[in-house]
Amino acid sequence: MFPKIKSQFMLDPKIIHLNHGSFGATPKPIFNSLVNWQKKLELNPSKHIYDTFDFLKESRSSLASYINCDKDDVVFTPNPSTALNTIIKSLDLNSGDEVLSTNHEYETLDRTWKYISKNTGSKYIQVPISLPLKSENDFIECFLKKITSNTKIIFLSQITSSTGLIFPIEKICKIAKEKNILSIIDGAHVPGHIDLDIKKLNPDVYTGACHKWMCSPKGTAFLYVHKKLQNTVKPLVISWGYDSDMPSHSQFLDYLQWYGTDDISAYLTMSDTIRFLEKNNWENVSKQCKKLNLWARNEINKLLKKEPISDERFLGQMSSIPIKSNDILADQTEFYSKYSIQIPIFKWNDKEFFRISIQAYNTKEDIFRLLEALDDKYN
Repeated sequence: MFPKIKSQFMLDPKIIHLNHGSFGATPKPIFNSLVNWQKKLELNPSKHIYDTFDFLKESRSSLASYINCDKDDVVFTPNPSTALNTIIKSLDLNSGDEVLSTNHEYETLDRTWKYISKNTGSKYIQVPISLPLKSENDFIECFLKKITSNTKIIFLSQITSSTGLIFPIEKICKIAKEKNILSIIDGAHVPGHIDLDIKKLNPDVYTGACHKWMCSPKGTAFLYVHKKLQNTVKPLVISWGYDSDMPSHSQFLDYLQWYGTDDISAYLTMSDTIRFLEKNNWENVSKQCKKLNLWARNEINKLLKKEPISDERFLGQMSSIPIKSNDILADQTEFYSKYSIQIPIFKWNDKEFFRISIQAYNTKEDIFRLLEALDDKYN
């Protein structure tokens, strides 16, 4: 679809890559930025490790401009799971308190909430959002019915990992504010995928992965926390920033920005990552990818005689399609080994699905290859 951009990715050309959503893929210019930062740090480790905070400040400034928030309200983390564990383990939850979520959330975070519930006596409530999802009002009305006087937190994905659906987060965050409920949003799939404006959304906590749709190097994510809550956040690892000998203007940054010696090169590529997106008119790239995704979903559903799991307005660059599988791992392996196609197959709510992700390097030919494989395997 975008041959000049496709040539900048280092993906194996013998494989049809339809799983960008899981781990992303990094173009050569951004990867070269990563290597250059690693070389810079290695030239003089004793100096440049101590320059870390200046380097991070510049990267945080670039990211903050991109997602529209204050640079001191955001820190880098290796992934959204680390970011959300930091927040969840900082919460003051008591017996009977309720955390309201859905049955579409990322399983790792479900496990984290269940861990906290077990240790605090709080309740993690997953509202069933039935499919097909046809309107925002259906979602909001279904969700709001479960809010009680014990609801302390709303935890939602803005784009779900399993079903690939875009939830109406801005409206939910507004309702949460009105009801004095804390909003914690998992935006792992959002940056570089759909518009992200933190100030407009106005969540209390937001995390996003940059190594997915922004195409940053692996292990680049961020945690945003509203200023009013920052002093309640506790570090996962107690390090030099805790009870610091040289405290900065922000306890939030002191606690979370430095956990000890680590390779932070991936975080420092942020300015170059954003320049790459701007240079390649990524808004248009994403728009075209969404069109291809919608076409692909419709063609796959038609072939497999399946009904779409949502109205198209809930879709971005990912689609999940129900499928029958007696052995998920074997079927996923077969798509790779027999058909040279990389797609994830998974179980969600006792049903099997596979998911496609469309990025700048994908073409209609990739989908035709997938359709041939699906026809061969299931028809």
